[in-house]
Amino acid sequence: MTAVHQFVPALLPRDATGDHTRAVRDALRAAGWESDIYVEAAHDELRAEATYFEEYPGRARPGDVLLYQLGTSSPVAEFLLGRPEPLVLDYHNVTPASYYEGWEEHTAAKVSLAADQVAALAPRAVLGIADSAFNARQLEDLGCPETAVVPILVDDEVVHGVPDPATRARLAADHGDATVLLFVGRISPNKSHQRLVEALWYHRRRYDPDARLHLVGPAVTPGYAEAVFAFADELGLSDAVRHAEDLSRAELAAWYADADVFVCLSEHEGFCIPLLEAMGAGTPIVALDAGAVGETLGGAGILLPESRPATVAAAVDRVRRDADLAAWLADAGRRRLGDFAASTTRRRFVEVLSGVTGRAAVPA
Repeated sequence: MTAVHQFVPALLPRDATGDHTRAVRDALRAAGWESDIYVEAAHDELRAEATYFEEYPGRARPGDVLLYQLGTSSPVAEFLLGRPEPLVLDYHNVTPASYYEGWEEHTAAKVSLAADQVAALAPRAVLGIADSAFNARQLEDLGCPETAVVPILVDDEVVHGVPDPATRARLAADHGDATVLLFVGRISPNKSHQRLVEALWYHRRRYDPDARLHLVGPAVTPGYAEAVFAFADELGLSDAVRHAEDLSRAELAAWYADADVFVCLSEHEGFCIPLLEAMGAGTPIVALDAGAVGETLGGAGILLPESRPATVAAAVDRVRRDADLAAWLADAGRRRLGDFAASTTRRRFVEVLSGVTGRAAVPA
């Protein structure tokens, strides 16, 4: 029996990489392959689904293929560099260390190490699977001998959430008819939340004095998050910027459904799952053309060449005032979302891996 075993630094619930890893395992098993998950750490909720990576040598069998979910630094990378089995990288991108310098030096050091590990692993892999062509190019530049693009596996129910009625009613009552800009993603320097605050400030001065900015996501870089909210206070926007995190799927769906426009000004994205969530909610998208954002959008949104406040605010106002345009964007998003259907991405992932079984490892 063909065996493709996955390795991941941490297996976490309600986490894009964790959900992807389990979906890959299920797809491989459904195809008749043996597939287990090996980890450095696992959340208590998922502990029964994982085995510590140090135990793999005692379970290794001839013909095994090792698949590494790569998006952060981990001792797992060094372990895999020393293994003789064929290695496949499933690359989810690493945020450049420069974004964290001056904010969190320990995070800058961690992602710098991750970049070094990618550079060491890429030439050793028999195949690099990337969420986007943007990510694939990075692997190719580092010497990965072969790459394939397969979008991250996302369950259909994640991108087609049913809004919680109470949450949606509460949000609507809070802001009334005001324009609502929404961004979903961790509060981290590469996401450029300060640009969103600037766009809100300009939009309120030029178009809608009551406009609001809703930010959903964990403040994973505390110093940066504090600076963003302090910046909003300095601009007199403390009552216009609302932050939430740890939402249920139904609550998150309500925040999407409540918004007039999903605005992404992130400078570095390897894929950007919230774009799919916005498409599923029918929320029109305005986004900066950076990283893999344009690739993921596939024309289903207004793509901006720059993030100047006047440019962003004008695009948001255009969507807000033109009902036909908003409806067209929402429909285009739903059509684009069909390209990421779970059945399609799972089948594609298995097809790609079928081509590496039986191959010899790349020599060190």
